[in-house]
Amino acid sequence: MGASSPLRKKRVVLLGATGSIGENTLRVLAAHRDRLELVGVAARANWEKLATITGQFGVRDVALFEPGACAAARAHPAAFPPGTRVHGGLDGLNALARLPEADIVLVAVVGTTGLEPALTALAAGKDLALASKEILVLAGKFVMAEARRHGGRLLPVDSEHNAVFQCLEGHRATAGAADAASGVRRVVLTASGGAFRDWPVERLAAATPADALKHPNWAMGPKITVDSATLANKGLELIEAQWLFGLQPGQCAAVLHPQSIVHCLVEFADGAMLAQLCPPSMTFPIQHALLYPERVPGADAGLDLSRLLNLEFRPVDAARFPMLQLAQAAMAAGGVAPAIYNAANELAVAAFLDGRIPFLAIPQVVEHTLATIRNFEPDVLSAVVAIDAESRRVAAGHLQTFSS
Repeated sequence: MGASSPLRKKRVVLLGATGSIGENTLRVLAAHRDRLELVGVAARANWEKLATITGQFGVRDVALFEPGACAAARAHPAAFPPGTRVHGGLDGLNALARLPEADIVLVAVVGTTGLEPALTALAAGKDLALASKEILVLAGKFVMAEARRHGGRLLPVDSEHNAVFQCLEGHRATAGAADAASGVRRVVLTASGGAFRDWPVERLAAATPADALKHPNWAMGPKITVDSATLANKGLELIEAQWLFGLQPGQCAAVLHPQSIVHCLVEFADGAMLAQLCPPSMTFPIQHALLYPERVPGADAGLDLSRLLNLEFRPVDAARFPMLQLAQAAMAAGGVAPAIYNAANELAVAAFLDGRIPFLAIPQVVEHTLATIRNFEPDVLSAVVAIDAESRRVAAGHLQTFSS
């Protein structure tokens, strides 16, 4: 019997290489050079770091999407290996997303910037590994339709959604399927509770950005770390889960789990539950998404069961985490309400990090914006984009009341 043919490498495009998701993706790529090849990489503005990545992984196509960053990079051509093609702006992200040689595109761009490249990748028939939850919150209806139209796989990278994906494999997530052997009753996402989970509620009024950024378990960017402290991140994840797994709002729930070891619980129609466990490192869901369905040794060590594991679960305190209730209400309302929630939260968190509003003003800004803008069911993507812009104008206007 002849020797088996060598394993074909899966070719990866990484959009958002310099944030925490990007850095962990590079660790996974470095650990599995025999299976994964980086063929395109993008960053917002840090061309020096992008040049280093390009040299380390031998990438020919790179992009910088902040205005002026591409020109700065091209002014230092010696920093990049010979033959590197430097693309700029949103067009640059789209060019990488449709690279003919790419098999999978991982979108780790913060906020809604990654929406168009995600749609571009799906339209080009690529698999999409999605780490930017805002994309489905803003335009889940259109992203899922594009995936169905072109037959691309959507592989979740968020630790919770990747965990649900693993637990649901081989099962149907059908609303009201209590009589179906494979029916899913509900999906429960776990939340660490962030920096303030053990603070007295009355102390939250004095919480500072420095306090909010002291996450007890995860090393993440500033925006998502604040979202963890408000539980807005869990609200966004519930909305994302609804789209990813075809769930009804009532099938999506959250529970506090301080250890961040259990990443989800899936309850089936018979009352049995499956859970997914791994250490709080993003290399685990990233590797699963990039190598799916293959399982190989991880970039990080797994759980050590010789040590005593204390797995604690607590209900979410609505008084402490009003942002979760607002997200659930937006999810139940449907239409453009989730997009309004997301846009207002982005502006409110930025204002808090800049010291312009107190921590407890974040839900006030979001609630005001949701109450101000009329909800409707969008028929075209441009309507959602317009609502995103309007929500930001309304939220920005309300933010002014805190400085007057």
